[in-house]
Amino acid sequence: MSTKYFFRLLILAAGFISSLYGQQVSDTTYVYQVLKPVYPSGKGSLVFIDQAHHNFHTKDGRFFAFSKLLGQDGYRVQSLSVPLISRNLLKECRILVISNPLDSSNTDSWALPTPSAFTREEIDVIHQWVHNGGSLLLIADHMPFAGAATDLAKAFGFEFLNGFAFTGEHSWPPSIFTRNDNTLRESPVTGKNNTPEEIDTVVTFTGSAFRIPADGIPVLSFLEKHWSLQPDTAWQFSSKTPRQALNGFHQGALLKYGKGRVAVFGEAAMFTAQIAGGSRQVGFNSPEASHNAQFVLNLVHWLDREPGKH
Repeated sequence: MSTKYFFRLLILAAGFISSLYGQQVSDTTYVYQVLKPVYPSGKGSLVFIDQAHHNFHTKDGRFFAFSKLLGQDGYRVQSLSVPLISRNLLKECRILVISNPLDSSNTDSWALPTPSAFTREEIDVIHQWVHNGGSLLLIADHMPFAGAATDLAKAFGFEFLNGFAFTGEHSWPPSIFTRNDNTLRESPVTGKNNTPEEIDTVVTFTGSAFRIPADGIPVLSFLEKHWSLQPDTAWQFSSKTPRQALNGFHQGALLKYGKGRVAVFGEAAMFTAQIAGGSRQVGFNSPEASHNAQFVLNLVHWLDREPGKH
């Protein structure tokens, strides 16, 4: 396929996807059957979901299915609506989930520059909390979200690419990470030995890419043939848009940090269930993503460390 023809298709598809992205709503009808909850109902570890940083995904919004899934597993899930300027705010929290934060300057303009969504004080508080034993799940989607999360991710050695990561010639997702091609890596969250928790595929829905620190554990990995577009404005692509090969980049990874744990992912829809454009299923409810919900439970259990035993 010629570059000119490829970009013509991409531009047409990108306009369609962009319109769908803005129309994403939570699929409140989706139910995943958790056969063996790790905690009695309402007795599990406390999970905070950040909504103090203009987050695109919040507990009762587009992360409704994520919150519901954790609740079915016994976790106590609460919103965190204030800036993270005091370590006391996280004193009882076991897992802090931050998904698609934004600086106020980007709430109505998904264009460069994309400043940090977090102050230096907040980053220091989160960093120290993790080092002392907390667990952070940081999710930053395609530009501008990756840019807004860059400074926080750097505090743990992750380097976001503030663009749009693709795994094929089709701009409409999903991207399918599999054991067969080693894009889904062996890790503590993918299970093994044909157990119910074993994961064969994980599906994502257009996100970002990042590099991981030397002691990071890759989970979702790109190949050299995969690529990222780096536009000035979200969803605005042309033949002049910078393009980067993604060999050595990832869309999911784990890290043990001090006494705590960190999981970083470059796509948010994979963690929930949404309806886009009135009918398109995106996330847990997507026909291609049948393993995603169990994968998310595996991930939360890893962040929780021996769930049900504390």
